Amino acid sequence: MLYWLLYSIYQVIPHFRVFQYVTFRTAAASITAFAICLLLGPWLIRRLREFQIGQHIRTEGPSSHQTKAGTPTMGGILILVGILLPTLLWADLANLYVWVAVTATVMFGLVGFADDYFKVVRKHSLGLTGKKKLMYQALIGLSICVALHFLARGGLFSTRLSVPFFKNLTPEMAVWTLGVLPIPLTIFVVLILVGASNAVNLTDGLDGLAAGCVIIAAAALTVLCYVSSHARFAEYLDLIKNPYAAELTIFCGAMVGATMGFLWYNAHPAELFMGDVGSLSLGGAIGTVAVLIKQELLLPMIGGLFVLEALSVILQVGSFRFTGKRIFKMAPLHHHFELAGWNESQVVIRFWIAAVVFALFSLTTLKLR
Repeated sequence: MLYWLLYSIYQVIPHFRVFQYVTFRTAAASITAFAICLLLGPWLIRRLREFQIGQHIRTEGPSSHQTKAGTPTMGGILILVGILLPTLLWADLANLYVWVAVTATVMFGLVGFADDYFKVVRKHSLGLTGKKKLMYQALIGLSICVALHFLARGGLFSTRLSVPFFKNLTPEMAVWTLGVLPIPLTIFVVLILVGASNAVNLTDGLDGLAAGCVIIAAAALTVLCYVSSHARFAEYLDLIKNPYAAELTIFCGAMVGATMGFLWYNAHPAELFMGDVGSLSLGGAIGTVAVLIKQELLLPMIGGLFVLEALSVILQVGSFRFTGKRIFKMAPLHHHFELAGWNESQVVIRFWIAAVVFALFSLTTLKLR
């Protein structure tokens, strides 16, 4: 909204021409998002305490976590406001990619909100059942696929897949169709979105861990959105050029700023937890952006830490089910290192470092082709 209002009068005020630049609006969105979360944080914490919306801790978790019971949760609402409002203010709202990303974020957030709500009502650490949560996430994934189908028909979305390390390998995913939706593309996109959403959710177990890793992954996606939409950079790096992805740079910038603002209150010892409303929406947003800019296969590298956390749970469950033995002291992976003797701050900071390494490696693959 501000973009249209301010840029439209640049002929009267020449300096307002700066609002046409994506880089400027991305910085403005990041600062706006950070400021919103920083200012609204204390108010939200007070309100959550008044409504007694506190975190319920699993009894089987590390004993040191029992002291966190009652800490206000559902702080993801703060993140959602911090992402959505700056995006609506600074992005070009005529860009359909912005609306796909915003809608996906809100929809995944609603699933997380329902999960958190049932936890509060039941006063138990379990909210929605795993099956229901996966079903709702899959339905959201299918709805995003429908949107992508219409974007592709309008020439606004490529159904080709960009393969890391290979310059000229861009397989077509819209090969076999079921009605109107391409089967391989639909299955692939749904898996990406559901996997990303749940991976961030599993990582959210220590103060500041998920938030810090999201900031790093979102920052990498901000860079990728910009270079994918820039004609010269895309040609130089052999990327699938997509000028419509430019406005997603602003969305990702808002995600970085909002999560930084939330981290101010989520740093150890946390005053506020993001809850599923935050983790599911952030994971869904990251997955949606990766799909829109054709970096689906690069996403596991960008969010390598999230992948390790999810894999640790899958391996732990599989091993115990088939052999009766556990691979890790506890899953997800951050709990294993806690029980191995690392204190919470050590786990968080070392995992942040690993997340930075993964993100930097993902960016280097742009030239390793």
